[in-house]
Amino acid sequence: MKFQADLPSRPNVVSAVHPDRIGVGSVVWRESLLLPWQGEVQAWAPAGFDGLRLEDFEAIAALQPELVLLGTGSRQRFPKPALLRPLMARRIGIETMNTAAACRTYNVLLSEDRAVVAALLLDA
Repeated sequence: MKFQADLPSRPNVVSAVHPDRIGVGSVVWRESLLLPWQGEVQAWAPAGFDGLRLEDFEAIAALQPELVLLGTGSRQRFPKPALLRPLMARRIGIETMNTAAACRTYNVLLSEDRAVVAALLLDA
């Protein structure tokens, strides 16, 4: 599903989302990724939802966002609360939704100049 006809001026805007890939600007990602409101987009380590570890959430917390959008693939799933400790300890909010919804929400929050990170999982 393509979100926009023209690429926006911000480099980290989601331009398209599919179950097996996400477009960020003109770059297509075919792996899970961390999409910060500023800075570099980066590959994210988990091997799908069931592979999430505490270290994965520590990597998100290190980016120092005010809010995290966790995209869990084609369906919404909730991680174990113990995995969220690095975010809770830093008082970083987290919302969990399917990846397409996380991408749409991320773009809206980005347009509002919010310090948001989308942690996006793709379906294997």
